[in-house]
Amino acid sequence: MSPAQYYPNLDLTQHQLEEIDNVVDRLTLSEKATLISGIDFWHTFAIHDPERNIDLPSIRMSDGPNGIRGTRFYNSVPSACLPNGTSLGATFNKELLNQTGKLMALEAKHKGAHVILGPTVNIQRGPNGGRGFESFSEDPTAAGLVASEIIKGMQSENIIATIKHYVCNDFEHQRTSVSAIVSERALREVYLKPFQLALKHANPLALMTAYNRVNGIHASQNHHLLIDILRNEWNYQGTVTSDWFGVYNLYESIKNGLDIEMPGKPLIRDKKQVVNAVMKKQISENDLDERVKNIVKLVYRTKGSGVSENGAEDTDNNTKETSEFLKRLANEGTVLLKNDANVLPLSIEDKIAVVGPNAKIATFSGGGSASLKPYYAVNAYDGISRRYGKPPLYASGAYSHNLLPGLSEVLDNTSTGNKGFRIKYYYTLEDAKANNDDFFFQDDLNESHVSFFDFTKSTKPEFYALVEGEFVPQKDGIYDFGLVVNGTGQIFIDDELIVDNKTKQTPGDMFFGYGTIEEKGSVNLSKGNKYKFRLEYGSAITSTYPSIVDETKASGGFNIGAAIRIDEEQEISNAVEVAKKVDKVIAIVGLTKEWESEGFDREDLKYPGRTNDLIFALAKANPNIIIVNQSGTPMEMPWIDDVKGVVQSWYNGMELGNSLAEVLFGDYNPSGKLPLTFPKKFEDNPAYLNFISDFGDCVYGEDIFVGYKYYEKLNKDVLFPYGFGLSYTTFEFSTLDVILDWEAKQLNISLVVENTGTLDGSEVVQVYIGGVEDSSIRRPIKELKDFTKLFVKAGEKKNTSFTTDLKNAFSIWDNEKSKWFIEKGIYQIYVGNSSANVPLSSSVSIEENYWWSGL
Repeated sequence: MSPAQYYPNLDLTQHQLEEIDNVVDRLTLSEKATLISGIDFWHTFAIHDPERNIDLPSIRMSDGPNGIRGTRFYNSVPSACLPNGTSLGATFNKELLNQTGKLMALEAKHKGAHVILGPTVNIQRGPNGGRGFESFSEDPTAAGLVASEIIKGMQSENIIATIKHYVCNDFEHQRTSVSAIVSERALREVYLKPFQLALKHANPLALMTAYNRVNGIHASQNHHLLIDILRNEWNYQGTVTSDWFGVYNLYESIKNGLDIEMPGKPLIRDKKQVVNAVMKKQISENDLDERVKNIVKLVYRTKGSGVSENGAEDTDNNTKETSEFLKRLANEGTVLLKNDANVLPLSIEDKIAVVGPNAKIATFSGGGSASLKPYYAVNAYDGISRRYGKPPLYASGAYSHNLLPGLSEVLDNTSTGNKGFRIKYYYTLEDAKANNDDFFFQDDLNESHVSFFDFTKSTKPEFYALVEGEFVPQKDGIYDFGLVVNGTGQIFIDDELIVDNKTKQTPGDMFFGYGTIEEKGSVNLSKGNKYKFRLEYGSAITSTYPSIVDETKASGGFNIGAAIRIDEEQEISNAVEVAKKVDKVIAIVGLTKEWESEGFDREDLKYPGRTNDLIFALAKANPNIIIVNQSGTPMEMPWIDDVKGVVQSWYNGMELGNSLAEVLFGDYNPSGKLPLTFPKKFEDNPAYLNFISDFGDCVYGEDIFVGYKYYEKLNKDVLFPYGFGLSYTTFEFSTLDVILDWEAKQLNISLVVENTGTLDGSEVVQVYIGGVEDSSIRRPIKELKDFTKLFVKAGEKKNTSFTTDLKNAFSIWDNEKSKWFIEKGIYQIYVGNSSANVPLSSSVSIEENYWWSGL
């Protein structure tokens, strides 16, 4: 597909293509060697030479999946935080997803970015994947079609989309070294399929390779993936970038199709080494020219974006319109999973209580490169209070944090009078301890998690920081303080050492696997007293255990937290007493970015701490309990039969609290559907035995039977099936008509959807196709092939139709012919509103075998 179909300003004319060839010819070998890697964390190399008629500005890339961070990890400029990937997938609303891409493009322009590092389309083959929350679905067709709409939205505004991570970056364990051992059929039908569909329907003009190996070879230097399939079979004309620090071999990556190494300064593609390798014929200059040409294409395509070179970042898109759109987006992704006795929607006449460990925490995103600093974030309690018109009764009931809650939000910066702390930077620990005036930089921050990945104020990898603030306890009691560092650090309260993460350190998962575990210490404090908080921090190079020492990452970071120590039984009892006083209880539970993050996978699907005990106790105290689950991927719910309502609220961005209130009170009729199956038990999931690196390998033993395809094939009960979601109204499907147009290579499907309830609402129509009966080839019972969301007023009937190309509808991968194969025979067409509810069915007959390749 030509970009001109959707984004004419990104298309390259024949004249421009010839001009690009001429530019590449005019570049020196040294310039070519420099262009194939970044110059810093976000930017490409620039060449401006009017005499040679070369004008290649530096272009800026920026994360990512649910918002545009900009150029900084350290003290970043706030951005619009969108709902996470699974929430976007749960909307099943193509038009809305296209608008989402447009909003992300607008955010990119406000951050001076030409290229967005997203969307993420990796498959949720296991429900516990650390980055599962970033992805859209366990189903490859859903992931591909969702991504297509977002990409079209981005690129229609002349901002480049980067589809990622190509391919099989589906779990985090040893992700830079593990080899995904996957059959060619599963690779094609499951893991490559989202990329194939996105290239076919939306043509993302950048693509990011994965960290891992695929069948023994790293994805960033894999000839089969990058040349055979991507370039030759799919005729991809875009630019291929590495994931950050995801290049492993100079010669193989250039030869086999990786265009640019990110970030810079390069670890692998050092200019001198590249030049030397070309001079010694270890690298073909033709291969180098091909890499450079694709980078120049990317630069040319960004010239119409309206984004200047090295542009400033701003927060001007923090508008009412942005907020309203993000709230709608969160609304449409929210899934009503259970609603016995119509316990929902709430009424302002109800006497309600809000309880739970997540109630007053703004769980706006998961962790890792998807996280960012939002313009603001509304937590569930505040959103409900605003809609309710008064603060409801509240009790936390339990703790569920992995790390102690962020400390900066409750510290007072005595220098400014604001929340947060003052931080001063020194080149010696002695100067930091002395708190003298020899600091080289000082700042005022209100962030508990501080990353120095891109801290530019220090001219040396070794530096020290003195963090100071004032802590005023709200209650008498023992307070626990916690510290995670990529480096070294010690916390002092009134000059007394409380936490030592310097003399004894243990490696942990934070800071992309380069940080320590959280070290803790406690102290008895009195309500209302003022206590002096001090952190003495040393950069990553001061770490006492083996860590990275290259200057690109050695700057480090820290995470500070604190909480009053609780009596867990008493906290549950307090919540129970609150529950007895009201008509309905809203329990806000789930995970946070500490539990779901890039860098590690979850160990199970259980709720942390005493959350389950809390829910069981609340259910006994009040029959009208509604659970709001905030997580990016499935949870086990052992209390499911004891509660009347369950709402899946995901990590719903900065408007999460306002959105949740609208759904709970019925201002918005829920229409989200699960884009992944919720199993009853963690052990039930298809990847349970194959979701870890064993001696460097992970066998994808479930093969093509991922997600609902596995559960259906084994006839295994699940907690909630794929595509499931309730509404406050009811719908019926009828009048299915299916026409196979072999000449046009299309399958035409139409039906009628009726809203049989009393409220207006939206329903997601899902089309599944079952394979040929008695076929000698293993196939799933049925597979999703298309979907649409339809708004229908109460009592109204609406017609809807689908046109699906036959190649996507019926094909499987033929390993022997290395082509796609449509097998002759009779196929079943199913239409419904979940994988488990397909009330309409029909059949079509394919009269002859058919093979094809390409997109």
